[in-house]
Amino acid sequence: MALRFKPVDNEFYVLFQTAAGHLVQGADILAEMLAEGADRSEIASRMRDAEHRADETTHEIASRVNNTFVTPFDREDIYALASGLDDVMDFMEEAVDLTVLYEVGTLPAEIAEQVEVLQRCAELTAETMPKLRSMKGLEEYWIEINRLENAGDQSFRRILALLFGGAYDALEVLKLKDIVEALESAVDAFEKVAHTVEQIHAKES
Repeated sequence: MALRFKPVDNEFYVLFQTAAGHLVQGADILAEMLAEGADRSEIASRMRDAEHRADETTHEIASRVNNTFVTPFDREDIYALASGLDDVMDFMEEAVDLTVLYEVGTLPAEIAEQVEVLQRCAELTAETMPKLRSMKGLEEYWIEINRLENAGDQSFRRILALLFGGAYDALEVLKLKDIVEALESAVDAFEKVAHTVEQIHAKES
């Protein structure tokens, strides 16, 4: 008797696209924090809601892995990709939450550079997730994410130089440093996602 295997569950591709979509929304909410006179408490509330939805998608991916016989690629890679996407949202939410909890007044204009990098990374990731089906056209993604991560590093160092340049008092420096480090961690998490995509491509190609 011939063995019959369940077909590959293609719902994973939909879920990864959904997870990346949460990051686009999160990065856009994050950008709202920079606006003069923004209602940061309301923005933080919406960011928490976005982070909660991202968590739900991550849990759905993990549950589907545990209950699916044939996955589209290695289970370890599915977990790694889902976890990496979730980490990005966690760090963005942390930056917003700290801004509110620390009662920060005006954020340095230079932080906009970090946020712009995050928005671009989110857009690229959302555009790339559907390409996992065919494993084609992925190389440009991790190359561009790497370039953006380098740009984010340069922006991060410029902001630190600004903070320690004497224009801010010591307490404000500590508050702002925590926020920009959370943003830097989000950019680094995007690079981790890109590395995971590269590893998946190498295995599946």
